[in-house]
This record gives sequence, structure tokens and C-alpha cells, in this order.
Amino acid sequence: MEQIILIVHVLAALAIIGLILIQQGKGADMGASFGAGASQTLLGSTGSGSALTRATAVFATIFFATSLSLAYVAKQKSGISEDVIEVPELQESRDVAPVMNESKAPDSDMPASETDASPKGGSSSESEIPSA
Repeated sequence: MEQIILIVHVLAALAIIGLILIQQGKGADMGASFGAGASQTLLGSTGSGSALTRATAVFATIFFATSLSLAYVAKQKSGISEDVIEVPELQESRDVAPVMNESKAPDSDMPASETDASPKGGSSSESEIPSA
């Protein structure tokens, strides 16, 4: 079934491309006002605009219908329903210390940097590692 829809889809796309390339632009109607365009029309004095425009609309409708059909078939083949899709949760890293903005003055309880910090209850000289 998918192969048939795909063939119809490709044929409709090619037909749309061909029909659009055959159609004349709006600027081509300027020559018809001076008498040059009426003798060159293939489908009468009104031109080929309405027939080609109608055919393009039909093939565009077929193209959209086959596009939706192919999407539906692909979803059914995958076997994934909307309820089964799991979204992975993001884990927060708690090891990173908050970054302080240098333009603001630090709070009185927090030291300005880790080098100025002394261990709990001790002085900065006790925290140094003696060299042996």
C-alpha cells in the first residue's frame, strides 16, 4: 500500500512541476492587449490559464493527500504512540558553586574568595600544610 501511495505522490509532484512550468506568468498577458497574445493561445481566446490552474489545483490536492497518507503509514509502521514517548529528565549538577557577580559587594557572612576563607573555628595558619 505504501508503494502505491509513494508512486502517486511522485507522479503528482512531477505533474505539479510540469504544469507550473507550462503556465505563463502574469506579465505575459501584456502582449495580448496589443493583439499578439490571442493568436498564440492553445485553448481559445481566454488562454490556457483556467484549465492549467484547475489541473494544478487538483494535483496539489492529490499531493497533499498523499503526503498526509505517507506520514500516517510511517507512524503506524514505527509502532510509537504519543503516550509512550518518554522525555529524559535533566539532572542538575550540584558540584558547581554559584558564581558571584564581581560588581556587587559580597555579603558580610561570605568571604570574598576561597583564599580569604579560614576553616571553621581555626585560623589561616592552622590550615596550611606543613612541609616535611
